[in-house]
Amino acid sequence: MSASGTSRRDLFKLGAAAAAGLVATKLQALEAAPEAAKPATTTAAPYNPVTATAMPTRNLGRTGHLVGLFSLGGQAAIEKADNAAVAIPIIERALDLGVNYLDTSARYGGEARWSEQYFGQVMKRRRKEAFLATKTHDRTADGSLRLLETSLKLLQTDHVDLWQLHAMSTMDDVEKVCAKGGALEAFQKARDQKLVRFLGLSGHTDPDILAEAIRRFPFDCVLMAFNAADTWHLPFKKTLLPLAIEKEMGIIGMKIPARGRILEGVQPPPPDKQRGTAKHDRPGTLSMREAMRYTLSHPVSTVIIGVDNVAQLEENVRLAREFLPLNAAQLETLEQKVKPVYGQASWYKRDAPANPEK
Repeated sequence: MSASGTSRRDLFKLGAAAAAGLVATKLQALEAAPEAAKPATTTAAPYNPVTATAMPTRNLGRTGHLVGLFSLGGQAAIEKADNAAVAIPIIERALDLGVNYLDTSARYGGEARWSEQYFGQVMKRRRKEAFLATKTHDRTADGSLRLLETSLKLLQTDHVDLWQLHAMSTMDDVEKVCAKGGALEAFQKARDQKLVRFLGLSGHTDPDILAEAIRRFPFDCVLMAFNAADTWHLPFKKTLLPLAIEKEMGIIGMKIPARGRILEGVQPPPPDKQRGTAKHDRPGTLSMREAMRYTLSHPVSTVIIGVDNVAQLEENVRLAREFLPLNAAQLETLEQKVKPVYGQASWYKRDAPANPEK
């Protein structure tokens, strides 16, 4: 990777043209294949009839699920305590608009797990409309199975479509989940018992950690941090993205607006209210449209974004519906545009720097 950001050669290697629709070609081959060649499922696959006309869709790796470009994350309003009056209408409206992938975690919303609670209130009536993903942050088999048991109760379902290792951040995490009695034993057991359909992992600290875990276990999906500032510090697209493509994984992008730190016009909160060591000391430089177009112009399956209200949700769905891929020169222009604030936009990565320019 050159110091100037994305090169045309890099984009060629990544197959960025997939963002224009080629990423779904393997799904066509899958649909034409004999039943025995298709991924095993434990129950009827979810299907939202609105999705196909609401926004472009892409293949979620080898799962066989066609996912809309925009998916709903279970943070922001959906993880706040006693916020059902805001959170539940967001989830309902998302499904109405054709969103067909919902992401949550046993860790969202603290001990009460508010995020799973709110999703459960909708899933008890509309489970068949969404590919439902949750996560375990426990690195042991027993602990993870206990978390899953509670997740299923709170989500009011007998299975989730995707169960993920949450926030894989260090090599110690990798060693623990792979060890005897580690979380991967629970993953295989839960899949065998048809409590989960597919297995994945997530992380935003260091791409090498996720890459190592993927080399050790055949995960179906990866949830990775990926935005326009990625080029400038510990880039996830340099090694992890090509590896996930090679493994035919579903690739879900997160941290698209970096919790607002990448967006123009968003004033930072007080430093003591910010997570991470790279503090947000000024507004970002990109519009939400630019932030989404950048990530979606790479071969990711979908992006998950949390929202504060229905208006934000509707705007993100509209941006997904109107998406057009950027070319190499346009991608590099956005990378250069965000460079002055790449430190604050990379706050979640290991050793994130302060903003390098003033």
